[in-house]
Amino acid sequence: MPGELLQVDVGDLTFDVRADGPDDGRPVLLLHGFPETSLSWAAVTPLLTEAGLRTYAPDQLGYSPGARPAEVGAYALANLAQVTADLMTAMEIPRADVVGHDWGANVAWALAAWHADRVRSLTAVSVPHPAAFTTAYRDDPEQRERSAYIRLFWQEGKAEEVLLEDDMRRLRRMLGSEAETGIPAEAVDQYVAVLSAPGALTAALNWYRAMSSRTPVDAVDLPTTYVWSDGDIAIGRTAAEGCAQHVRGDYRFVELNGVTHWIPEQAPEPLATAILDRIASS
Repeated sequence: MPGELLQVDVGDLTFDVRADGPDDGRPVLLLHGFPETSLSWAAVTPLLTEAGLRTYAPDQLGYSPGARPAEVGAYALANLAQVTADLMTAMEIPRADVVGHDWGANVAWALAAWHADRVRSLTAVSVPHPAAFTTAYRDDPEQRERSAYIRLFWQEGKAEEVLLEDDMRRLRRMLGSEAETGIPAEAVDQYVAVLSAPGALTAALNWYRAMSSRTPVDAVDLPTTYVWSDGDIAIGRTAAEGCAQHVRGDYRFVELNGVTHWIPEQAPEPLATAILDRIASS
C-alpha cells in the first residue's frame, strides 16, 4: 500500500496512520475492523486517491502499538468515537467523509451521531447502525446464531488461548483464502503478526468486552450510505434492512451479491463507487 506512514500523537497515545493522495484533497477517514489493520483498505485507497481524495487510514486503538491501553473501559464506543475525533484534530482535519468497515463501521456510526460536526458524510460497510444490530440480536434468532462467536470473545483469557493457538489457525480460517475473500495471504500474515504482539489480541478483544447497550447510539442526521453483502456470515438481512430506521439524513442501501463480510478486499470497485457517489452528493 503506497503513500505516507504517519505517527500521530493524541495525548499519551501514538497512532500509526497510512495517508495517501494529494495533500489538498478532500479528506476521507478509513476505519478498519477486527481482526485487521489499516492494510485492509489497500485495494480501495487507489480508487479514491485517483479521484483526487486524500485518505487517512489509522491502525485503530489497540492495534497501533503506541495506542494500546490496558483497561477494558478505554474501548467503550463513546471513547472510541472521542479518540477518533481527537485523532482528526491532531491531523488538522476539521471534517472528513468517514468510511468504516466492521468495528470501524460502529465507530463511524458513533462519530456521525455524537460528533456530527466532524463528519461530512458516512459510508458504513457490513455493520449497520448499532441500534439496528441490537434490535435484530434481540428479536431475530438467526442473528443471535450468527453472533454466537462473540460469547467466546467475552471470555478473558479463554478467548486469547483459543485464538492464539496453532499460529492463530481460527483467525486465519475466519479471514479465508484470497480466492474465497480477496484477502491476500501476506495481509493475513501481517494481521496475525500484529495481534501476536504482547497485549495486542487482548486489546482487540476489548472492543467486544466493552460492548454495552446502555449507551444507545443516536439516529444519524447526515448523508449516509450503508453497504452490505448477502454473503456476510456475521450480519443477516434483518439487521441490514433495519438500518434505514436509524438514519434521518439522505440514505442509500447498497447490497452486494455473492460477496462475503470482507467487502473492502473482495469488492473494492463497487465499494469505492458507493463511497465516491456518497461523497459527490454530500
